Amino acid sequence: MNMQPNDVDKTARLAEAKDALERLRDWARGATPTEVAELDPAIARLLPEADDFANYPALRRAYPEDFEADEAYRGTLPDLQNGPESLIRGARRQIQHVGISNFRLPIRFHSRDNGDLTLETSVTGTVSLEAEKKGINMSRIMRSFYKHVERTFSFDVIEAALDDYKRDLESFDARIQMRFSFPVKVDSLRSGLAGYQYYDIALELVERDGVRKKIMHLDYVYSSTCPCSLELSEHARRTRQQLATPHSQRSVARMSVEMKSDQPCLWFEDLIDLARGAVATETQVMVKREDEQAFAELNAANPIFVEDAARLFAQALEGDPRVGDFRIIASHQESLHSHDAVSVLTEGTTFTNESLDPKLFSTLIHVG
Repeated sequence: MNMQPNDVDKTARLAEAKDALERLRDWARGATPTEVAELDPAIARLLPEADDFANYPALRRAYPEDFEADEAYRGTLPDLQNGPESLIRGARRQIQHVGISNFRLPIRFHSRDNGDLTLETSVTGTVSLEAEKKGINMSRIMRSFYKHVERTFSFDVIEAALDDYKRDLESFDARIQMRFSFPVKVDSLRSGLAGYQYYDIALELVERDGVRKKIMHLDYVYSSTCPCSLELSEHARRTRQQLATPHSQRSVARMSVEMKSDQPCLWFEDLIDLARGAVATETQVMVKREDEQAFAELNAANPIFVEDAARLFAQALEGDPRVGDFRIIASHQESLHSHDAVSVLTEGTTFTNESLDPKLFSTLIHVG
């Protein structure tokens, strides 16, 4: 048989590989599983006669229904997030916020008018992370919250949850925010009907440098009739007997208020009443023809630019001793233009921010 030089080389290399494989198997048979894993876990697969653990990564595919993780087993589980500083990737920098967002659970709330309500609530919980720490155990935030979930929630209970996970995670700053949709039955303007209006509300507890602040956020949805458009429409009617209608649009104000700790409770309904007292043209729930006509009259009596809205809401908040710092973000989602009119007004340092979130105003769009 004639063998080409390449065939000779291949045969020689195959013989060397077989010899190396046998030598590797001989070594692996006398090595411990740890020694095998440190060299290369795949070597264990070269030992068909080895048990399941030595033969890693040849794995079982059936779920072990009867397996129980005892304390000793849990002690062997890796925990990279709580590992040494040497495992940190990237800059050794403090992280101001790290935690969980949109952790949902049913929570009971006190209300001013209707007793306790159980509402689906989205929880955001974060802590600060020191520069020399690798990370946090995210599940501890949820476990800390569940310790208190059966109690009726107030800021006192939120504080207890914050204390728990701040202590568990050894952090110096911490925050909890709870978002929910709060139902209030609202009467129609003239027909005597009533329906439920749903208000997006968030409660926030912030601790920074040892100082805690209680904050409430409310999204208030209203109609805004443009004063300029109203005057132009009336001009067309008066001078040319031309029928014209002013433009108006669904609008949203996000009111964020710091609640003073030395003052009586500021209820959810109280903040809603303040908003409604400042800008009366809240969108309606139940409407018959007489209500629709009343709403048109109400809008004509309260034409409003976005700058007016921010200042009217501010005036209402300034007059309430329970309110400390505040921020008002108003968005009039124009029916005349293909863009929105917006304004931001702040009082105090709590909500001061030189930079705007690029998506800030898009979060104010409320859909039915």
